[in-house]
Amino acid sequence: MPKKTDVPPLVQAMAAASVLRGVSAEAVSKLAAGGIVRHYRRGTYLCHQGEYAADVFFLINGRVEASSVAITGSRVYHATVDTPQFVGELGPLGDMPRTASLLALADCEVWATPAEEFVRFITQEQAAARDVIRALARQLQGQQAFVDDLLFLDLKGRVAKRLLQMVTPDLDDLPADGVVVPEVTQADLASLCGGSRENVTRILKEFDRRGLVRRDGHRYMLKRVAALAKLAEL
Repeated sequence: MPKKTDVPPLVQAMAAASVLRGVSAEAVSKLAAGGIVRHYRRGTYLCHQGEYAADVFFLINGRVEASSVAITGSRVYHATVDTPQFVGELGPLGDMPRTASLLALADCEVWATPAEEFVRFITQEQAAARDVIRALARQLQGQQAFVDDLLFLDLKGRVAKRLLQMVTPDLDDLPADGVVVPEVTQADLASLCGGSRENVTRILKEFDRRGLVRRDGHRYMLKRVAALAKLAEL
């Protein structure tokens, strides 16, 4: 097996992705070799909601936003991805059209492989298949938790909870005070919280007055994590 220093950076990054951590470096190298690297300029789309999911992507560097359009015609923000990871895999895995559009927010370098090749790889690698099932189960759990939040948590609590979720993958392991939330607009945060932009803006201003957060452009520093967690009923 090659030494880690001999492994190409793309293979190292892909091997660190959650769905491939249990897969051998040799298998990951074979997967990487079957794809191509594409360059997307800021403001261009990797794919569009509703179209045939022909490729699976891996963000090498840059920043990509995932969003969709609801049946009401309103835009629904899902996430911003700025670390190396797979994106656009849900459609191919579910054999369905794209569920969201992916927009390059900065110049991006993206690896892409035909969807059929990725699905074949996942089905052949048991470790990868297990991790994909875990990831889908966590996604389903997250969607159910969001429904529960809408039913049982007021908007102020939902805003606090979304801010915390944006800085940690596990709400049982909260970060220290001073952590900075990835760049997000108030409109996108409102979409994540299931509230109007006006109401979310009002709540963020209140949080700022109370010393819970500090705004710096489109970024927010969480100054009192424990207080936010209490509002989120964690």
